[in-house]
Amino acid sequence: MLSGTELVLTFLALGAGTLLTRAVPFVVFPEGKKRPPIVDYLGKVLPPAMIGFLIVYCLKETEVTAWPYGIPELLSIAVTAGLHIWRGNFLISIAAGTLLYMFLIQNIF
Repeated sequence: MLSGTELVLTFLALGAGTLLTRAVPFVVFPEGKKRPPIVDYLGKVLPPAMIGFLIVYCLKETEVTAWPYGIPELLSIAVTAGLHIWRGNFLISIAAGTLLYMFLIQNIF
């Protein structure tokens, strides 16, 4: 068990680390200064790549050879993707997909 001092120091270190990771890009690439092309490229390709990684990670243990054959996952992904295409809002689409998945696995399957 951590003492009170250790907890405070841990929280301060975590806060400083978070603050630094948020502030460094503004210091390195100030407004008005041209960014290197690789930074612009990574800014375009990394968000979809990370979403792809998260999808693979979430589905890696889905059992498609036994009941319920991945049906809750498939339905939730379809709702999430459909809502995002229709509304273009990450929060709404992810929340709806998550709520549907939880409802399906707890009440239907």
